[in-house]
Amino acid sequence: MREWALGLVLLVAGAIFFSLRGNSYIPALCANAVLIWGLGLTLIGTEKFYEQPQSWYLFHGVWLAGMSGVTYWMVVEPHFSARVATFSYLVFIFYARQIYLIWKYGEAHFSTRFFGVLMAFQALVVLTRGLLATLHGESHVNLLAIGPFQSIYLATAHFMILMMTVGFMTVCTRRLQTILERRSTLDPLTQVLNRRGFADIYTKEHALMRREGTFMTMLNIDIDYFKKINDWHGHAVGDRVLIDVADVIGKALRVSDHVARFGGEEFVVLLPATGLDRALHITERIQSALRQPRDGVPNYTVSIGVACQTSPEESLDGILIRADKAMYCAKERGRDRIEIAPDAIVAMVAARA
Repeated sequence: MREWALGLVLLVAGAIFFSLRGNSYIPALCANAVLIWGLGLTLIGTEKFYEQPQSWYLFHGVWLAGMSGVTYWMVVEPHFSARVATFSYLVFIFYARQIYLIWKYGEAHFSTRFFGVLMAFQALVVLTRGLLATLHGESHVNLLAIGPFQSIYLATAHFMILMMTVGFMTVCTRRLQTILERRSTLDPLTQVLNRRGFADIYTKEHALMRREGTFMTMLNIDIDYFKKINDWHGHAVGDRVLIDVADVIGKALRVSDHVARFGGEEFVVLLPATGLDRALHITERIQSALRQPRDGVPNYTVSIGVACQTSPEESLDGILIRADKAMYCAKERGRDRIEIAPDAIVAMVAARA
């Protein structure tokens, strides 16, 4: 946004220089220089917004080409329409680049379409002015003369700069909204779901379970002796362990599965439409992967509790309590092991029958 703000300031400065031009070349040259700078900075701002490399070579190349052409057609061989055409075609490059960025990297949302339409309309106006200057000469592009295009251009030149700024602020607001929504449902350290995000996912999967008559499996995964890891290696290493656990679990799951951090060293996994046999296979894969030594983190193990939900009448709290009890049973029986909630076994046998 900083580049866009500076670009708008330069556009205003360019308009001021134009009003001071009189009989001297200097104000007009300064006006063209700062206008190209201003429009170029809006391109840089858009590239930064979409996290793309900034086109500084393009920025400086267009500025040098523009000022060379404008200076030549103003001082060496005065030719108003050639000057307008040079400026218009080069500025069009900035607009075209931004249209490409919006089309390729923009979110599928109204704010992006609004911003893109405004940018495309402004690019069309600038390109049309360049073509009129090339094909019809000064009579169609001299803003001091009276004509339909002159009126349209003067109206759009001021109005569209304001509207494009509004459009850019719209996509910025949408980006901020998306970030806030993600932060409200994701754990900031591990970037997996937090309790709130997991509850939302469970609600959707529970509705699907009720509708299709399937069942789900819940895993409660807790890092063994995590306090000792923090005490012996420091909290920075402890944080890396938490990130590592989330990463390993995520790689072991299917696209349809969900993992969340419930605070501290506790992780919960939801396996939709998954029976006990398949859930145990996934659980063993997670535990085996976590036992392997990895760079950057000390060796550690996890205890895992497994609970299956076969009845849609059971709540999230109910299955969480059962998975939690199974996990603590694994802790009591020596850690680094998998335990299944007894009622889950009974429920699965009943479901198979």
